[in-house]
Amino acid sequence: MSNLATIATPRARTESASLRRRLNRVAEATTGYAFLAPSLIIFGAFIFYPLIKSIYLGFYVANPFGNGQVYVGTDQYRRVLGSAQFHNALVTTGLFAFYTVVGGVVLGLLLALLANARLRGMLIFRTLFSSTIATSVAVASLMWILLFNPSIGILNYLLSLLHVAPINWLTSPHWALFSVSMATVWLLLGFNIIVVLAGLQAIPDELYESARVDGARPLRQFFSITLPMLSPTLFFVIVISTIRAFESFGQIDLLTQGGPNNATFTLVYAIYRNAFFNFGATGIASAQAVVLFFVILLFTAIQFGVAERKVFYG
Repeated sequence: MSNLATIATPRARTESASLRRRLNRVAEATTGYAFLAPSLIIFGAFIFYPLIKSIYLGFYVANPFGNGQVYVGTDQYRRVLGSAQFHNALVTTGLFAFYTVVGGVVLGLLLALLANARLRGMLIFRTLFSSTIATSVAVASLMWILLFNPSIGILNYLLSLLHVAPINWLTSPHWALFSVSMATVWLLLGFNIIVVLAGLQAIPDELYESARVDGARPLRQFFSITLPMLSPTLFFVIVISTIRAFESFGQIDLLTQGGPNNATFTLVYAIYRNAFFNFGATGIASAQAVVLFFVILLFTAIQFGVAERKVFYG
């Protein structure tokens, strides 16, 4: 009996310790989910539920209130993918994203390099460069409407000083998309500058000092030190800028309303028109929203699969 008791006691202690560890893990997981609960509720209410609802409504011919009426299967998804309007809107959205991402990243990098210079009074310029982040889409659009005005706009006035004919920035099919892209680049410029400037300030000064000792000129330092060390930041800015470009709506609605001649008719604006103006097209709008989600997901996956290989993480 004593031998059995001696054997049972360590086994009982081991089982008790294992039980306590499991209970501790359960308590830690419960505490973690409790802290995550507010975020999960917000994400569920404003992201996951609308996504699931959009997928559901894409299978139905729905009324303007979004209530499913007639089940049509994947017919609406096939109509969206096969429609000329979708193809044109996809091309327009791609061009708009190209203009805004390339222009925003390049200009943001140049201004961030300037703001990173150690010159007297540079704090004022940093504030001015990043001030667009506090500007709403509506205010920015109204500002650019005045700048683009063919009669009193400052852009045409500057062109007249160069003896260049005035341009109908917002009413010409050849210039409308580029004009909206200009306004979008300016609107998103503050965010790009702040993020890139933070990345520049995280680069150790010792690297530049070593490069100067080795005789490297500023241009060589930029391509050998600044760009490689800044590549994770630039990759982040490119991904976020691409997503925001695909989701842009306010400036398009206020500046051109998808015109002229559908020159600025992007996917988001097509969803808006079908959802709120075309009676009974809520299902089509939902299908378009789901397709847009997968288009953004595809572009993001391509960026992570291709561009991330060039990123230097030190």
